[in-house]
Amino acid sequence: MDAALELTGVTKRYGAFTAVDDLSFAARRGKILGFLGPNGAGKTSTIRMVLGLVEPTAGTINVLGASDARAVRERIGFLPEERGLYRRMTPIDAIGFLGSLKGLSTGEARRRAAVLLEAQGLGDAARRQIRHLSKGMAQKVQLISAIVHEPELVILDEPFSGLDPVNQQALEAVIRGLAANGATVIFSTHVMQHAERLCDHVVLLARGRKVFDGSVAQARGHAPRSLVLEGGLDEAAVAALPGVAGVHSETLDDGAIRYTAALGKGAAGQDALREAFARNLDIVRFEMREPSLHDAFIALTGGEDSQ
Repeated sequence: MDAALELTGVTKRYGAFTAVDDLSFAARRGKILGFLGPNGAGKTSTIRMVLGLVEPTAGTINVLGASDARAVRERIGFLPEERGLYRRMTPIDAIGFLGSLKGLSTGEARRRAAVLLEAQGLGDAARRQIRHLSKGMAQKVQLISAIVHEPELVILDEPFSGLDPVNQQALEAVIRGLAANGATVIFSTHVMQHAERLCDHVVLLARGRKVFDGSVAQARGHAPRSLVLEGGLDEAAVAALPGVAGVHSETLDDGAIRYTAALGKGAAGQDALREAFARNLDIVRFEMREPSLHDAFIALTGGEDSQ
């Protein structure tokens, strides 16, 4: 496999605390990898080791063919979770300056900045001070700063944090565009929905350890399908249907109760539904629901929440 990034047996300890424990995975060139897990799972510690900001306690890291990312830093783009821009600079000046630190001439960096700002709907804001921009606009400027030098490997740490749904969609489009142009994109997040829509490959972390490494479809296979029922039902009646392994109920805004019945491994939802009608249960709505990536994470971690 042609990997842009490969970790083998990587561990990071801080005294008696193990932040990352024997972590191995690879990111294929030109693909989007979601590095997923709840806050505190070890994602940021791993990214800091990948970037060469801290040394691993054990294990090896290969970044674009180098054992130390600092040797290939001009081929890497990084958006940190903690944002930081010179607030009295304009976007075109800030991007031009940061692009020059990655090997571009100042003139070329500013030319690319103007094109990218226009593409992100920020052409009119190119010469306004960053302190006068909205949070979403400033975050777009920082993202452009991370990719203006057209890096081969792009690492985004919690890139969707603080963005409204419109700007989240715009960022998803940027990520897809980077991969379409041949870049390898790794983004860490605790929000599974973004990874579900974007990723070719996901690595799930919990308490510093890898719990899954594969495709989104493969991850979903670890969670049960569910039968969703609404009507004049009670939980005991739903739990007694064939193949039902557990039931969760919730009260809707109109006062109706929705029951989500998790099906056991190999169970057919049609059998449960057929039996429900045979028993004349009062059903006004039913739905067979496939598991989400969030469902898979809960199943793989034994209930640790990813939100």
